[in-house]
Amino acid sequence: MSKLISEKIFRYEITNGKKKERIDTYLANSIENSTRSKIQKLIKAELVTVNDKTVKSNYLVVPGDIIEVKIPVSPRPEHIDPENIPLDILYEDEYLLVVNKPPGMVAHPALGNYSGTLVNALLHYTKNLSEYNSGNPVRPGIIHRIDKETSGLLLIAKDENVHAKLAKQFADHTIDREYWAICWGIFKNSTGEVIANIARSKRDRKIFSVSDTEGKHAHTYYEVIEEFEFASLLKLKLKTGRTHQIRVHMSYINHPIFGDPTYGGRVIVYGSNLPKMKSRIHNLLELMPRQALHAKTLGFFHPVKKEKVFIDSELPFDMQTLIEKLR
Repeated sequence: MSKLISEKIFRYEITNGKKKERIDTYLANSIENSTRSKIQKLIKAELVTVNDKTVKSNYLVVPGDIIEVKIPVSPRPEHIDPENIPLDILYEDEYLLVVNKPPGMVAHPALGNYSGTLVNALLHYTKNLSEYNSGNPVRPGIIHRIDKETSGLLLIAKDENVHAKLAKQFADHTIDREYWAICWGIFKNSTGEVIANIARSKRDRKIFSVSDTEGKHAHTYYEVIEEFEFASLLKLKLKTGRTHQIRVHMSYINHPIFGDPTYGGRVIVYGSNLPKMKSRIHNLLELMPRQALHAKTLGFFHPVKKEKVFIDSELPFDMQTLIEKLR
């Protein structure tokens, strides 16, 4: 067991216009890789203060509050333990593999998540992963990532040479990736693109927003596959690969991804004035507690076999069920 060596401090100032919200909910949504239960334990241990005073989990934050959170930090473990977690492998050879990651799984160990990750599962499945034998056990094989609650395809390398060449394809934007998402609303045009810089939010450093003056260039293409009463099924392609890019861009054009708790996807955009419709939408949101976003296809040039590889995946059960009910 690692000994406690330090603590990480988070500080938040509640700005004007912020609606009252339980502090455990607010912090769970603000601190990466946290949950309400973890926050409640910190509050119980008096590691959370509001205006320099300890509070209870049901305290309602209000504008002007200054919140400080102290999270005990243990040293990074010297190795990551293999865990017998099932993997949905859609392609594999001696050089690489493609895994269909379920929603709710973190790609690799990080603060607060040193178990239950895709890497833990991969290490149980095989020891032939890039970087595993080079002194950096935290991200063996991991070339790129998708958000914890986004499902879909991830490309994993088994040796250093293949890893480097695949990473270059991502850097050069020659990887073909297509995402499918269910977004709020009916789109004016069946195809379109969003070109807007993405920067960290000044209000909350955990999330991102569109900026006219800061951030990095971001470019997203979309195409409507099917329309429903108050939502649409889209396929999207990234010309750039910024963190949260699809989620931020869809929210920016007022079509947030259905169920997205961070970028407006859990706010009822249509039908809120109709009691029956409102009840139905609440039921659908309960069915989809995450963003309805799936990394569906992945195409790349195999660096050893010198051929194009294209992998397609089925939508996860929760998105399939949501689509059926929307129909």
